[in-house]
Amino acid sequence: MNLFPAIDLKDGVCVRLYKGEMTQATVFNDSPADQASRFVVAGCRWLHVVDLNGAFAGKPVNGDAVDAILEVAHANDVELQLGGGIRDMATIEAWLGRGVTRVILGTVALRDPALVKDACRRHPGRIAVGIDARDGKVAVEGWAETSEVTAEDLALRFADAGVAAIVHTDISRDGAMQGANVEASARLAETCGIPVIVSGGVAGLDDIRRVAASRASGVVGAIAGRALYDGKLDLVEACKVLAEA
Repeated sequence: MNLFPAIDLKDGVCVRLYKGEMTQATVFNDSPADQASRFVVAGCRWLHVVDLNGAFAGKPVNGDAVDAILEVAHANDVELQLGGGIRDMATIEAWLGRGVTRVILGTVALRDPALVKDACRRHPGRIAVGIDARDGKVAVEGWAETSEVTAEDLALRFADAGVAAIVHTDISRDGAMQGANVEASARLAETCGIPVIVSGGVAGLDDIRRVAASRASGVVGAIAGRALYDGKLDLVEACKVLAEA
């Protein structure tokens, strides 16, 4: 199991949002590369990067910042998963070609599931699906729109597609430090049979322990953001708990 420190990019800097609201962004570091280095020094083996502007624009926006993070990751043999604004095969293959370990497809998973399945066939093990849920319903376009499709129904569309992982975010908890919805992520993993990464609301080591205890359900790790930036979660200890699981 892995901990995925989150680096969310808005206008070229590292921010954290509150419940997905772009107007409620707190800047934590002006240098994405420096933030990546801090996480790497602490011992993480993965980085979770999101191009927030790209998620709204429908195309990559913070490319230079991602490239700077990639340099740090490659120099330290750390893996990187990237989401935000990736909505066609050309963009998928461009990022994979630049050294991203796996891309996360969110909006396009709802809008064009055939593209996701095709990408999985072309790039085995390198495609993840981002399922961001508000009250159990899938939200897309940078969380600006909420559909009538449930997280479980969307996940089941890809049950046999070869998706490497599902990043499951409870939007109502994201950045709110209210505790992760591990139970919902575990149910999702059991329903679809795809490994699930818990995202949203991780507030401390107790949440990480709950994630570790859900391994049998198919949960394979957690993404942490604000808790790390605020010092509420020790990255070294969190990585140790998940590694032991």
